[in-house]
Amino acid sequence: MTTPADRTTLGTEPTSTGGFSQSLERGLEILSAFTEHRPVLGIADLARAAGLTKSTAHRYVATLAKLGYVLQDPDTRKYSLGPRVIDLGFAALNSMEITRIAAQPLQALSDETGYPASMAVLDGADVVYVDRRRSRRATGFPMDITLHVGSRLPAYCTSMGKVLLADKDPEQLAALLDRSELTRRGPRTITGRDQLLAVLDRVRANGLAVNDEELAPGLRSVAAPVRDRSGAVVAAVNLAVHLTTWNAPVETVVVRLEGPLRATANEISVRLGWRAERSGY
Repeated sequence: MTTPADRTTLGTEPTSTGGFSQSLERGLEILSAFTEHRPVLGIADLARAAGLTKSTAHRYVATLAKLGYVLQDPDTRKYSLGPRVIDLGFAALNSMEITRIAAQPLQALSDETGYPASMAVLDGADVVYVDRRRSRRATGFPMDITLHVGSRLPAYCTSMGKVLLADKDPEQLAALLDRSELTRRGPRTITGRDQLLAVLDRVRANGLAVNDEELAPGLRSVAAPVRDRSGAVVAAVNLAVHLTTWNAPVETVVVRLEGPLRATANEISVRLGWRAERSGY
């Protein structure tokens, strides 16, 4: 017995209604199966992700490979994302208004403080880095984890994630936390839901979030919200420091970095159309 998926190839459109392309949808489902934690997949994995038989999935993947969207390892016969996807990702990031607006203020913030400055948005229960700037002053800042544009981290254990989670209404927040495994990532990770909710209440009240070795040992960061014209938090910016370069109490770190961080977040927000007096924040 054959299924619609068995009869479908990229050259034979199964069902199109209202301009909707099922073949395109399935091709995109195959590309979406690749994640940070599963960057290499076989045909069986891809077929399962797209709800296709292996033979049908193979025809889709062969076309995607020919176009440069996936690459096949000749030894393992498994696939990974290709250069065309990377090009699209950077094009999307570069086309985002917020990244163009934030580029100069973020670089200035990093240069002023001497520490890396980043901006992230919320994608489900994760934060995704959309910009990251390093100071043009040499600081010898070490990193226990590699972060770059496109990096994805759990929101609950990051300062920018806390800022973004704190802006959600209770129902949205509950749904996001239901999708989060509050596992220990660093020596001070918050793993209790009630404790995390209490922290998010404080973030919501004062507009500042702190990560004190919750993501990785020795790593601290402070984050502030970026708001759009309506006052909604659409992104977060942070400054990251490491105990090996600044072994001071976390309160001292916050006092030193809070002023320039808030000023930068407010500057980006104003450039997006936010006005404190109009929005009530």
